[in-house]
Amino acid sequence: MLCPFCRSEDTQVKDSRPSEDGASIRRRRQCGACDARFTTFERVQLREISVMKRDGRKVIFSREKLERSFTIALRKRAAHENDVAMAINEIVRKLESTGEADVTSDYIGSLVMKALLALDKVGYIRYASVYKNFEDAGDFEEFVNELRK
Repeated sequence: MLCPFCRSEDTQVKDSRPSEDGASIRRRRQCGACDARFTTFERVQLREISVMKRDGRKVIFSREKLERSFTIALRKRAAHENDVAMAINEIVRKLESTGEADVTSDYIGSLVMKALLALDKVGYIRYASVYKNFEDAGDFEEFVNELRK
């Protein structure tokens, strides 16, 4: 593991334990060159997933991007961190268990929408505004009215 501070390869694991969500191993490391300490997370990856974008591009699935989407949608909301982590883990499990090497961004978006609806309705609407490309206040109004039904 490269040190994120000095890029040295001389790092040692000082402590390992399961992460809070139980889906990864949290490791505290120390660099032998600069003595900096940092944390890494190790997760199981069953297969590499490619995402087919709407414009036809194909990119490697990024869990970090998925996490960022949740963070943006739920910014300043009362969603519990463990619930968010469990929702993200569930989405990743579904993607890995499809058996497909390629999944569409629309499919991932629909999984995120479902998870956000269960977590926080405001976060759900925030995400939907980008995912469904809202153009004006009328789009929000129409979407919220559908949600109320």
